[in-house]
Amino acid sequence: MEQQTKTSGRPLGTTLKPRQLTMMGLGSAIGAGLFIGSGAGIQAAGPAVLISYLVAGTLIILVMWALGEMAAANPDSGAFSVYTARAYGPVAGATVGWLWWLQLVVVIAAEALGAAALLATIFPALPVWLMAFVFIVLLTAVNLTSVKNFGEFEFWFALLKVAAIVGFLLVGAALLLGWLPGVQSPGLSNFTGAGFAPSGFAGIATALFVVAFAFGGTEIVSVAAAETAEPARSVKKAVRTVLWRILVFYIGSIFIIAAVVPVGSAGLKSPFAAVLDAAGMPGAATAITLVAVAALLSALNANLYGASRMAFSLAERGDAPRLLASVSKARVPVIAVLASVAFGVVTVGLELAFPEMVLPVLLNIVGSTCLLVWTSALLAQLALRLRADREGTELPLRMPGFPWLTGFGLLILAAIFTVGFIGEDSRPQLLSTFSLVALLAVANWLHQRRKVPVFVGASEDHKQPALVD
Repeated sequence: MEQQTKTSGRPLGTTLKPRQLTMMGLGSAIGAGLFIGSGAGIQAAGPAVLISYLVAGTLIILVMWALGEMAAANPDSGAFSVYTARAYGPVAGATVGWLWWLQLVVVIAAEALGAAALLATIFPALPVWLMAFVFIVLLTAVNLTSVKNFGEFEFWFALLKVAAIVGFLLVGAALLLGWLPGVQSPGLSNFTGAGFAPSGFAGIATALFVVAFAFGGTEIVSVAAAETAEPARSVKKAVRTVLWRILVFYIGSIFIIAAVVPVGSAGLKSPFAAVLDAAGMPGAATAITLVAVAALLSALNANLYGASRMAFSLAERGDAPRLLASVSKARVPVIAVLASVAFGVVTVGLELAFPEMVLPVLLNIVGSTCLLVWTSALLAQLALRLRADREGTELPLRMPGFPWLTGFGLLILAAIFTVGFIGEDSRPQLLSTFSLVALLAVANWLHQRRKVPVFVGASEDHKQPALVD
């Protein structure tokens, strides 16, 4: 896990600041899954969904620690794809990389359409198709400028979401404590008796599968670390500050929603707005809709960045067309950005032409990707950390409690997969994603057989060949 620096071709930029990386980690975790989707978890498990969030939050902490350890030692735009390749070979690494890229480019289309549809509820005169394409064009322009500009844009997006969460927590606390004039506190009656877990353990398990996806996106910090001036220091700060804030924001928000909005209430379709309405806040629905739009656009911006960097990394390793590795004077992989957004544009066009026929199918296929990426990250960290400890390699950041906490994270993931395969609704999604993984693995295996091994820039420690076409 020794630190390495790319020397082939023009390198990517290194102008991301630690504050931008930290806010990117927060912003990527605080998205529409929290603002809009949290009601689904409460509907499934009742207030006991807090247990599901604690389990999923523990998992993401372990994954972030594992990724942080590897990113601090080896900052690379391919992140977990590169680490998986170093631990288990190029086929595994390329498969994880392409899987993540496919997920992001599909989600880009979903986020553009979702943001446009939400904004249309406030401004119905604006066509959804036009707003979706405007969002994509604007955020593509942001990604084509320097990474510093991207980081600043994402910083303010994330700051808006964090400010909204903090404001919500303050209003919710005042509501529960009875500090709002003319508004009666709902108390904690939702947490007492059978109402705490109306569906029992089955509801908590079902909600766990739903809740896990809410934390998707945090892995982008490991990708962005490669474009900071001091990766080791930046990753340390991001990991240590992001983790506890994610738990405070998520657990705090869900606690307030579960206490105020009862199970079965129509308000769970927009839980944040329901709480603000209960607090007597005028314009709550409009405000939370605008925040949700910002959350979707922030995710679109970050996902386009992540997809382009993964495509660049795959091209650098010979696992994607070489053209994707070309870098502009601003040190941005322009072709990789355009190729990534092109898939999203085509998907948006097809979805608008054939509603509910294209995007839902694609999302179902890549829906479980984040779980597989987290699994690959923990497995890679397990192998690379054992190798580093065996060879006496110093690491800038070390995951505590190794290997027990890594194993615990894998155990949580195994439980989530088990719950997913048992559930009638989630099983087809998992089967579709695993089928995609199998196809990618076969394609990458066939591609690797066409490569010629040459010992160029190989690590003296591992005696592994660098593979080129």
